[in-house]
Amino acid sequence: MTAPSLTALSVMSLLSLGYLSQDWTSPNHPRPHIIFIMTDDQGFNDIGYHNRDIHTPTLDKLAAEGVKLENYYIQPICSPSRSQFITGRYQIHTGLQHSIIRSRQPSCLPFDLRTLPQRLQEAGYATHMVGKWHLGFYKRDCLPTHRGFHTYFGSLTGSVDYYTYKSCDGPGICGYDLHEGERVAWGQGGRYSTHLYAQRVRKILAAHDPSSQPLLIFLSFQAVHTPLQSPREYVYPYRQIGNVFRRKYAGMVSAVDQAVRNVTYALRKYGYYKNSVIIFSTDNGGQPLFGGSNWPLRGRKGTYWEGGIRGIGFVHNPLLRRRKRVSQALVHITDWYPTLVGLAGGNVSRMDGLDGYDMWETISNGKESPRLEILHNIDPLYNPAWHGSLKNGYGIWNTAIQAAVRVGDWKLLTGNPGYGEWIPPQMLGNFPESWWNLERHTEAKKSLWLFNVADDLYERYDLAERRPDVVKQLLARLAFYNRTAVPVRYPSEDPRADPRCNGGAWGPWEGDEENWEAFYLRKRKVKRQKRKFCKMKSFF
Repeated sequence: MTAPSLTALSVMSLLSLGYLSQDWTSPNHPRPHIIFIMTDDQGFNDIGYHNRDIHTPTLDKLAAEGVKLENYYIQPICSPSRSQFITGRYQIHTGLQHSIIRSRQPSCLPFDLRTLPQRLQEAGYATHMVGKWHLGFYKRDCLPTHRGFHTYFGSLTGSVDYYTYKSCDGPGICGYDLHEGERVAWGQGGRYSTHLYAQRVRKILAAHDPSSQPLLIFLSFQAVHTPLQSPREYVYPYRQIGNVFRRKYAGMVSAVDQAVRNVTYALRKYGYYKNSVIIFSTDNGGQPLFGGSNWPLRGRKGTYWEGGIRGIGFVHNPLLRRRKRVSQALVHITDWYPTLVGLAGGNVSRMDGLDGYDMWETISNGKESPRLEILHNIDPLYNPAWHGSLKNGYGIWNTAIQAAVRVGDWKLLTGNPGYGEWIPPQMLGNFPESWWNLERHTEAKKSLWLFNVADDLYERYDLAERRPDVVKQLLARLAFYNRTAVPVRYPSEDPRADPRCNGGAWGPWEGDEENWEAFYLRKRKVKRQKRKFCKMKSFF
């Protein structure tokens, strides 16, 4: 073999091993474009590489060529996951440890916290958000464009119709919810939101010069949250599924896959791909009552069993040093904040109060995770467990309080963790009622559980009575975290939020004395009228 051939072979070998991959931590390397894609209510069993019955070729390919995160944790419901992603802090440190931010609540992210997009703006990034916000909007200062995004296009509430963008928060409390920046985006009805959001991302990519400024795009699909709506062409391939909810849900997942395909195509077309990090994450577990599946994990959306908090996640990038692999490193959704700030060239060490860790070396090089534990949450307002007490918690912790923590391979739950069954995928049209009870695991008078999730991922063997030493250690961790918690912020609903008081759309209703007519202005010109107060007896 000739010397040039040997040289070429050596170079190719080095490239295949990743030794010549470029290093983003180097000051000479251009900072990467960051595309963070989040889906809503997608279950652990609802992606092709976990379940062959679900067709997601694009997501499967991106994951297979990148790094699959198979020990990745999120939160059990919408707002908590999004708040922890964007602040890098546990719920107990933002006051959002109870439930979600509802449409009529005067609540949002704390104003004193610097968000991830604000940090990236400081690092010179152009920041854009497309899709579901669900982090409060009662004041203008709560809106995405005031929390670090240069542009925003999407819905502010937790759930909207995929075609009409109508959102309801109780009987008769309905309004239009699609926004462009700080104004209502009237006239978009009839366009399927998954397609509409992907098209907006493509427009952003087409209008931006990838060589002039790094880009952050947070693409936050409302799919596959209810209502179950999808174009027929996506549902048809699942016609063999007898269960209507499961069939429609699967079609929605495939529509997301097609949207991601269109976005990645645009990344290649407009010159972003080779210097882009694509991150995919779900926001919480699936809801089996509406087609989702977390099988074979225990529990569902809204619970602290693995089915509610173990997420689908992967990182795709052509410059990962060790790619095409599965990572079992412990990763939490709060970790994206310091990880992405570090990739952007920011100084992570100067950011006090974060609960997340910089995971780039773990993801890219396969190094050991710096994270040793996760506080899943402490919710003092959730319905207390009837049989919980300080005595049951060895005088360390009141087990009536809903809480969950993982330390190493051990996971401890107290209080009422939520519906704790194992629910098989609902494929049959006449899903037998008895099937719901196949895996029922009623545990009377319990308020404390301990599992070794490394050996018992499905949480079938409670070791609390066998290992009181471990129980006490984890209860002590809960007590420690609780001492750092800020008060819960969960205000009563405000009648002034009713869309009927605000031009028929959801939007800010409290704050400065600005003229709100510009916010709710329709596309066509309307005659200006004197502002009327909402005549609601409950408020006055």
